[in-house]
Amino acid sequence: MTIIRGATTIERDDKPSIVESVKTLLDDIFQINALKKEEIKVFVFSLTNDIHSYHPAKAARESGYDFAPLFAATEPDIDGGLKLCIRVMILTELQENRGVKHIYQKGAKTLRKDISEIFNIALDGPAGSGKSTVAKIIAADYNILYLDTGAMYRACGLKALRLGISPKDKGAVEKMLLDLNLSVEYRDGKQHTILDGEDVSLAIRENVVSMAASDISAQHAVRIKMVEMQREIAQNMSCVLDGRDIGSYVLPNAKFKFFITADSKVRAARRFSELAQRGEHVDFERLHAEIVARDKQDSERDFAPLVCAEDAVVIDTSEMNIDDVVTAVKKVIQSQI
Repeated sequence: MTIIRGATTIERDDKPSIVESVKTLLDDIFQINALKKEEIKVFVFSLTNDIHSYHPAKAARESGYDFAPLFAATEPDIDGGLKLCIRVMILTELQENRGVKHIYQKGAKTLRKDISEIFNIALDGPAGSGKSTVAKIIAADYNILYLDTGAMYRACGLKALRLGISPKDKGAVEKMLLDLNLSVEYRDGKQHTILDGEDVSLAIRENVVSMAASDISAQHAVRIKMVEMQREIAQNMSCVLDGRDIGSYVLPNAKFKFFITADSKVRAARRFSELAQRGEHVDFERLHAEIVARDKQDSERDFAPLVCAEDAVVIDTSEMNIDDVVTAVKKVIQSQI
């Protein structure tokens, strides 16, 4: 059983306002979620106790939603609660496994700003701090898009390696960008990075690509191209982005900004374990040196360096597990939505 929630408000307590608001709410829920009549088991309405002139369940039946049982109840009075509000829960048995979207309209948008407003979450920090893992969990918990910006730069680095181009060669990289065929697709709840028609989601995670990605991301032309793509996506939907300059440069107006960091040896140990699980065996000290070198390069590059935005919340994960970090991030977000 899957539950779809919705809510709306009415301008005044009269039949026309109630019928119009209920019909609009249900129409949008059905259209956006591509619902079919046979998937609906029951409608359950609740209404604030300042609504008396007409029943939302009657309004739903009058609007053509009479193919499933309808129930309704009046909510108790709550000090400071939203007035003239109608809520609905639709119990469904979807014919295929698919995500659903809850709909909050008019004044009821204040009840669920996390799904009724577009907002962006920026997580910055050095390599191995855990920001990517946290970003994916946060995106899943809030049912919003996770945009793996690092994957985009890694794809550029991989392209340069395959062409035998030095990621530090400004002219060669700029020429490469002219024919760069890079896109991001979302399938089965995961981001797939497509380079020249090939899904390179696994190839870009190889250790040899990491330094190439860092080198090529320092190129002004590369950053401009990638940032344009990222800003366009973030403008049209709520999403979580992680990187090194999301809050300071890519999305300076993001509603939520975090800087996730950890001791370099802790980050090296995490990376070492990750590579080992994938069957890649590297020397720990060499890996640690590479991470320190990458931190230095990312922090000192002239254009859009790794930096903690002034209004970002700093979280040191050296002695925290992923659950601890997610809890800390969500606590900040929940306090504002």
